[in-house]
Amino acid sequence: MIKGVMRQYHSWLSLGQRFMDVAIVFLGLMAVSHFYLGDFTKPYQVVAILGVMLTWISLGALDTYRAWRSSSLWQPVRTLLLGWLLVVFSLIALAWASKQSEDYSRAVIGLWFVITSVLLIFVHTLQRFFLRHLRAKGLNTRRVVIVGAGDLAQQLVQRIQEADWMGIELVGLFDDAEKKQDTDISGVPVLGKTKDVYQFVEDENIDHVYFALPMRSEKRMREVFDELQDTTASLYLIPDLFVFELMGARQQDIAGLPAIALCETPLSGAFGAIKRLEDIVLSSLILACIWPIMLVIAIAIKMTSKGPALFKQVRYGLNGERIKVYKFRSMTVMDNDDTVIQQATQFDIRITKLGLFLRRTSLDELPQFINVLQGRMSVVGPRPHAVAHNEQYRKLIKGYMWRHKVKPGITGWAQINGWRGETDTLDKMKKRVEFDLEYIRRWSILFDLKIVFLTVFKGFVDKNAY
Repeated sequence: MIKGVMRQYHSWLSLGQRFMDVAIVFLGLMAVSHFYLGDFTKPYQVVAILGVMLTWISLGALDTYRAWRSSSLWQPVRTLLLGWLLVVFSLIALAWASKQSEDYSRAVIGLWFVITSVLLIFVHTLQRFFLRHLRAKGLNTRRVVIVGAGDLAQQLVQRIQEADWMGIELVGLFDDAEKKQDTDISGVPVLGKTKDVYQFVEDENIDHVYFALPMRSEKRMREVFDELQDTTASLYLIPDLFVFELMGARQQDIAGLPAIALCETPLSGAFGAIKRLEDIVLSSLILACIWPIMLVIAIAIKMTSKGPALFKQVRYGLNGERIKVYKFRSMTVMDNDDTVIQQATQFDIRITKLGLFLRRTSLDELPQFINVLQGRMSVVGPRPHAVAHNEQYRKLIKGYMWRHKVKPGITGWAQINGWRGETDTLDKMKKRVEFDLEYIRRWSILFDLKIVFLTVFKGFVDKNAY
């Protein structure tokens, strides 16, 4: 049986998947139109054609059709959903700009968006499991050796063995350490020293070679790399990044030179545009629903205590830039100086009776949806801290300022998990920052929507909010 028989058909499979996707987009709208309206009229035909064109461009630009062999199932699905969301938002923007949105049934378009999402995910997932089945049968596997047998190589072996769906056959490892000769790592044998790699790759028809050596072995790595250029094996460098705490790590290109981002925002490029569109849509819908409540609160504040209804606080925003954040005034005394570090505490005499209710129910933060529309904040993100607190904790907590790689939010992962309110100990602030950084690492549209949903049930009222 030829183990790599499927590789020669990869380009055709990718092209076939592209045509399948655009067919789903077109035929999906045709089916929904016939079912709901009894006809597939010209306006809907135009939308279907635009959807096909945008889908082809969007999914291609996001590299949806590349080989996902070494990735988890969620990664291609996430990319697919992002591409389709770009198409959806683009069509909505075109309809709004051309003032033709009233010509279309919201039920038809909405149902089309949902059904197409489900069908795209189903077809791509089905294809993924089909390829996994072929690999299990030995039709699409790759024979691999690893150069190195240290901690990095051990982690690589473990990851590959846990992900048997990748279809990778680990043949062996090569390392120059004498004590590692004739041993094995999780059942994978150390076959020799690095000088033996070239001949073994040639003799055993090895497909991939993974370099998993520490950074200090750069010279020897280069020598082996030069030798292996005389083979047809694909060569991969596994960066020794375990010495770093990574935030948004990914490969980048700097003027043609490859680089790995160790600390970067996940919201660059298309992802940033999607996040901004999400904020505009959510904040607009929420403000349209809550403006009567906000009006009643503003009047109640003016009637029960002296001072303005709104309170502007200076906070750090995206990239550490200072922004003004709106809140309903809940105190009789409002310190807002950079050098003041006086959080609200339980039984704080500065808090008015109405203010206590507003703070416990988080209603004092409703005006921040205006900040979201202005682009200063997001609906979901790390909660903004006072400037003085930022200056204090950035010196005490490692990675604290990474919170500012994204915009601050009205609600966040830390708040959902109970880390809100007064941070009277360093450990409490460390825990809050830990959840904030986890949010940034895990960010996705679905994760944002999950946090918004959970906020409704457990994010407004909290025993620590005072």
